[in-house]
Parts: sequence; structure tokens; C-alpha cells
Amino acid sequence: MRTIYRAVDRRQFLKASAAALAIGTLAGCGAPAADKDGGTGFDGNLIVGFDQDFPPYGYVADDGSYTGFDLDLAKAVCDKEGWTFSPSPISWDAKDGLLNSGQITCIWNGFTIEGREDDYAFTAAYMENRQVVVVRRDSGIASLADLAGKHVVTQADSTAYNLLNDGGDQAGLGKSFADLQTIGEYNTAFMMLESGSVDAVAIDYPVAVYNMGGKDDVFSILDEALNSEHYGVGFAKTDAGKELAAKVETDLKELYKDGKVKELCDKYADRGVSYDLWMLKD
Repeated sequence: MRTIYRAVDRRQFLKASAAALAIGTLAGCGAPAADKDGGTGFDGNLIVGFDQDFPPYGYVADDGSYTGFDLDLAKAVCDKEGWTFSPSPISWDAKDGLLNSGQITCIWNGFTIEGREDDYAFTAAYMENRQVVVVRRDSGIASLADLAGKHVVTQADSTAYNLLNDGGDQAGLGKSFADLQTIGEYNTAFMMLESGSVDAVAIDYPVAVYNMGGKDDVFSILDEALNSEHYGVGFAKTDAGKELAAKVETDLKELYKDGKVKELCDKYADRGVSYDLWMLKD
């Protein structure tokens, strides 16, 4: 039987506490009331729910501000529409409750569409992504098959976790592991990998590139990917949510045409974002 646990350190606890405080503040400052369908009215304030430990899509910059490829995209949409841009760091496990209660307007953070189509009002896919496995370069692990009997870690409720857990497309591979562990954010996972407490990290490709931090002599990405997937912006599955998704989708196409998408892809290119993987063009 596989053992699944969450490792929690002081840094994670403090971040979780900060996120909970931010959520409570949002609730106390008059979040829009949910309509009878469980969605929210939109007042021009786009509250973007994101994981602040998911670079290059959303993370905390050195100056303490929230930044990332997806947050920059969201701000560009807000600038185009004249909306207020309000990034809101969230606990990933709480995203559905926050969205459906109206405390956030959307989830925009390397958010995989596949397997969630029935749960959200998505834009069309705007970016292709791969789920990959990172190992220590000196580990002797060269393929997915070599992971049998190894200790693997991934983020809780992530696409990689769902792929490898019961019912996922890679469940057979997951069952071959000694265990599949979960953590709250990937910085901890890479510390565990470098220290040798785990053998591999299952993760999104751009997030892997960022967390490797140029340590190509220490880490290696296996050539064989776990899967290919697509990112979209997720709204509540209501009439209002569907309308917002359609509007944001149109704006993203326009941002591609006017060169803003390429500008942002180039900005984050050294962190794993590729303009060649952009999908929403016309």
C-alpha cells in the first residue's frame, strides 16, 4: 500500500496562515453575493485566485509583490477591459469553495483543463504544458520505469498527483512507487530531492525549470513525460462565469495579435515559458 502524507515546515505554515488571513480579509470586505446558481455578480474587480508558490505562473517577487506569467496576463486583460486587477493568493485545496462563494472571480495559475471540464467554465486552452519528472542527476534513474520502488513527491491536488493516483492515466506507474508523497509547494519538494529524502518530483515542466534554478549539475528532467495537457482560465460554471470566460478568451486572442503575449513569453523564457506552446491565436 502506498503511503501518502503532507510534509509541513515552518515556512509553509506561515504562508498558509498568510493566505488564510488574506481570504478572511476578502470575506470581511464585502465579497460579491452569490447568485441563485452559486456564481457571483461581476463588478469590474477581477479577483484572481492563484498559488503563490507556483512559479513562473504565480509567485512572490523579491520585493514582496505578486508576479508571474499568468498574473501578468490577467493584468493585461484587466488593463484592456478597464477592470481592477486583484491577485489573491489561495490555498490550492480551497480553490473550489472560494470560487463558488464569490471570494475569487477565477482561477488563473497554470490551471489544467483536462479532467475538470465538468467543474468549471473554462476559456479555450491558451497554453500547452507537460507533466514531467525531475530526479537527481547522479541517481541512475533514466526512465519512468526506473521509478519503481522509489519515493516520489508532488503537490497535493495537482495534475501530477491526479495522474499518478488511483483512476489517473498513470495510476499503474504510481502503484509501482515505494510511495507517492504530497507537499503544499514545490520549493520544499526540491529541498527534499536535493537532500535525498525523496528520489523524484512529479511537476509541470515550466515550474520544474524554475525550481531547478540552473542547477543542471544537480537535477535532471526525464526525457519521457507523464503527459501533455492544456491550461485555461477557470470560472464558476454559471451563466455569469461562462460570459466572463468568453470575454477573457477574446481578450487573450487580441493580446496575442498585438504582441503582448510574445512580450510576456520572452520575459519568462528563461523560466520555462515558451511562445511556441501558446495556443489561443484566432
